[in-house]
Amino acid sequence: MSFRTTLISLFAFACVLVLAACSPASASEVQPLVIYSGRSENLVAPIIEQFEETSGIPVEVRYGSTPELAATLLEEGQNSPADVFFAQDPGGLGAVEELLAPLPEELLSPVSERFRDPESRWVGISGRARVIVYNTDKLSEADLPTDLEGFTDPQWKGRLGWAPTNASFQTMVTAMRVTWGEEKTREWLEGIIANEPAVFDGNSPIVAAVGAGEIDAGFVNHYYLFRFLQEEGESFAARNYFLPGGGPSSLVMVAGAGILESSDNQAAAQKFIDFMLSPVAQQYFATQTFEYPVIEGVVTHRELPPLETLNAADIDLASLSDLQGTVSLLQEVGALP
Repeated sequence: MSFRTTLISLFAFACVLVLAACSPASASEVQPLVIYSGRSENLVAPIIEQFEETSGIPVEVRYGSTPELAATLLEEGQNSPADVFFAQDPGGLGAVEELLAPLPEELLSPVSERFRDPESRWVGISGRARVIVYNTDKLSEADLPTDLEGFTDPQWKGRLGWAPTNASFQTMVTAMRVTWGEEKTREWLEGIIANEPAVFDGNSPIVAAVGAGEIDAGFVNHYYLFRFLQEEGESFAARNYFLPGGGPSSLVMVAGAGILESSDNQAAAQKFIDFMLSPVAQQYFATQTFEYPVIEGVVTHRELPPLETLNAADIDLASLSDLQGTVSLLQEVGALP
């Protein structure tokens, strides 16, 4: 081989190396973003997939209940593979707050202070209100109490439904403990148990049971009803009642997200939260899951009362972190095994 031929070959090989270095990495070469999601797959998988397509960042999601995933994160500690904890409620985020990294101000600033952690460790992604779903063939709003305490009246015996294992229900009970104290909360739980409520494993089956007339009313998050109305039409015999009594009876909380301090994929994790707070994602939550957006300028469902019209509880959402204390109380009164 001549010297000239050797030079040409070396030059060609060098060009190949430069082109390879400059070419964008394939999806398989990009480190996957690992999300622990306490939000149901049917609710958030479409918007997570949209993030994946838009950003080019591959995503691996582990779905489970918020309390279960919070417990897993605490057990895994600094060795957790998770980059992001996407929780159903602030209680779950508060339970692992020691594992979360402070979020940059540019991620937090679009969201009202009431919907983010004062220590900047998590931020709300979408809002939900606790409501009473009631059967419209049997009840009107005038028949319902103005606050949760009214449902301990014996007239409600055998007519109610609840889901003690549900994370949002447990957060509501945590809000009771923060606002009312342990003893009054215990008395409320015992009063509801005395009324022999039907026990469900989540909000959707409660709404279905109310609509079918199997029970008269139940404790749920507001947005589940809208999915039934969308699928079954306005004749579906259930509607939401936003309790006007204030306090934990009128709790408005958020699903939110935080980034694990142990994550070595911080940039991708921040991009994920930034996308979830974008107008595109916020409109998804408003129109597809019927939740409240946490940024301005997003159109909500026509039948969803504006947040400012609700007598929302004045509770610091960051104070709702003692999930274990709530679980222990629910076990003590017999609501949980």
